[in-house]
Amino acid sequence: MLHRFLPSHDSIKSHRLLRWLGPRLHDPSLWRINRHAVAKAVAIGAFFGLMIPVAQIPAAVIVSLSLRANLWIASVSTLISNPFTYAPLYYFAYHLGAGVLGIPPRPDDATPPVYESFGAWLAHAWEWLSGIGQPLLLGMLLMAVVGAIAGYFLTQALWRWRVLSKRRRSLRARISI
Repeated sequence: MLHRFLPSHDSIKSHRLLRWLGPRLHDPSLWRINRHAVAKAVAIGAFFGLMIPVAQIPAAVIVSLSLRANLWIASVSTLISNPFTYAPLYYFAYHLGAGVLGIPPRPDDATPPVYESFGAWLAHAWEWLSGIGQPLLLGMLLMAVVGAIAGYFLTQALWRWRVLSKRRRSLRARISI
């Protein structure tokens, strides 16, 4: 099913923006769809999708090149975080990090403060970011590591389940004949 959506190896080889990567990009193991390459790609994509809010796909591609995981799957797997999921992911990451650090989560103020100048607003914004930064980063790191591990093993398990169910159906069909 996935082969319909994947670009052909020749179209990637001839793409002018990707020629600079040279022979490394043309390694067939980067485009194979097998259990290990896909599981590594899902783990890489989940890690960078949950960890880095900017440049997720290039980071996943670079790591996939070095670990010889499927590039396309790693790129698509980073989309676990997208504009629709940023807010809940960051909210959960902040609370997870604050819980691990033992810091009580900051209460949200119902009324926004009024600032006298841009400098006062900037100082308040910096104070606010420095207060949530450490718990947020720790929570994102924990979510990324757990997401990568879970993605790897879940992909392995689903792949194995799919192969075994196919074998069982094939065996039943041969027995019933």
